[in-house]
Amino acid sequence: MPKMRSKRIIRITAIVILFLLISCIALVYVNDRPGGLADRRMSKAMGMSETIHIPIGKTAEEAIQKFRGKDDSFHIIHQEPVDGGIILFKQKSSQENNSNLQMEYARKIVFGWKWAWGGGYSIGESSQFKSALDYMSIPKLNHISTPFPMLFGHILDPAIQRVTVEVEGDEKPVVTEAKLVEVGPESIIWFVSLPSSATIPYEIKGFNDKGELVTHKQIDDPNDSGSMVLGER
Repeated sequence: MPKMRSKRIIRITAIVILFLLISCIALVYVNDRPGGLADRRMSKAMGMSETIHIPIGKTAEEAIQKFRGKDDSFHIIHQEPVDGGIILFKQKSSQENNSNLQMEYARKIVFGWKWAWGGGYSIGESSQFKSALDYMSIPKLNHISTPFPMLFGHILDPAIQRVTVEVEGDEKPVVTEAKLVEVGPESIIWFVSLPSSATIPYEIKGFNDKGELVTHKQIDDPNDSGSMVLGER
């Protein structure tokens, strides 16, 4: 009898564990499936009245392609792992005399990957002034966990050796160092993820190899993009 009782307890325990496991997987699927609870929250955060259906991909790149639509003119120039997923930087090489950059964030889920936020810009080259660097600001989404707000762009003048972004703090400005990545011959991108509490205005500063401030710009729009020239203060 004790052995039979023990086997019965083991069977019941196994059934309960299996039931809980199936329930957890079902809840995760309901949350992450295209048009599911996560997509509803994303749609609300983006100010949309209808729920978007974000597809699931086997890889981050596939997930982004499914959401954005395949475009062979864009190619990935850098991948940056972040908490919860990965950021892909993409560039369109066919646009002459334009500085362009696309940033896409994909989050890792149980069933694969899903696009979770991003954007890009294209800035034509000015005939009057030569840009030292360009930039775009991507805001955070309320109640959505992402590595945003973020600023990113290209460094277009070798005089720029360091980039920082300053935001207001309780007692003094909070300075965040941008990461610089060489993505090709004479091609460098920069990006910085700000604390979720960071608010406008942002101040972008570019320094030369001597640590001297050579360009500076205040950003008052969380969705801003543009370019900066040497001597701009």
